[in-house]
Amino acid sequence: MPISRTRLSLTLTAIALVVAVLVGIRLTRGGTEPDESGLAQPIVSAAAPTSATPPATVPPAAKPPTDLPVIAYAKGPRGLPADPDPTSVVPITEALRPTERTALYDAPGGHPRAYLPPRISGLVVVVPIVARQNGWAAVLTPSSNRTIGWLPETGWSPEPVRDQIIVSLGKRRMTWLREGAEQDRWTVAIGTDKTPTPHGRTFVLGRTGTSGAVYAGLDALVLGSVPEEPEKLAPSLRAAHTGIHAWTNTSAFGRDVSNGCVRTPAAGMRTLLAQVDPGTPVVVTA
Repeated sequence: MPISRTRLSLTLTAIALVVAVLVGIRLTRGGTEPDESGLAQPIVSAAAPTSATPPATVPPAAKPPTDLPVIAYAKGPRGLPADPDPTSVVPITEALRPTERTALYDAPGGHPRAYLPPRISGLVVVVPIVARQNGWAAVLTPSSNRTIGWLPETGWSPEPVRDQIIVSLGKRRMTWLREGAEQDRWTVAIGTDKTPTPHGRTFVLGRTGTSGAVYAGLDALVLGSVPEEPEKLAPSLRAAHTGIHAWTNTSAFGRDVSNGCVRTPAAGMRTLLAQVDPGTPVVVTA
């Protein structure tokens, strides 16, 4: 019985499709394909290169000059950049304790601006680490407000930070947190409009003794921040730092009456003295 033209055409089309599928399978399995001469040639894979992206180069640290100024209690650094996120309350988890004079730079691989000493007025220096970038770390600087300094991530090891203190100026409230969880809070007194409590991120520099019954016989916590406008203070306070200290006159709490320090109930002060360490971040918010 003769095959009709239609059936023959369908049969040839089916055979062509099967051949095309088989050739496609062979090619995707890494076989060969013919070139213009009709000879089979190896298929070159278009896969991404296997070599890893080279790591970013760590900017070198310029050698500090011999006359680079050293940060002191009454002498803060100059030429360092502003804290890029001064009101952030995100918990800081690391701090740095220098074992020798360490140069702070104005940027990764930038210019050295000041030495960070291991002690300031007898207080062991521990500074919070607020950023890392390309082999460098940024820390909050003492004896200045809302300022950071950069240093290479070599020659030191970070220390864990577990506590944080947040002072709300608007609510006249101080909150103590540990690992992000609130532990206690107190209504406090803050600075006046003329002598405001410096806002932004700072840290506990250490503790110092006090003199006078109004301080309840308790030490004060010295902060890294300093008066915003020292010329408006009494001469004896112009070179001082902001502090957190006890206050026995309870009528002050909830008011703007201090020279910039945070006045705290005695019970709260005892708690902080027993719990927080140097390097503890303190954030003063609006």
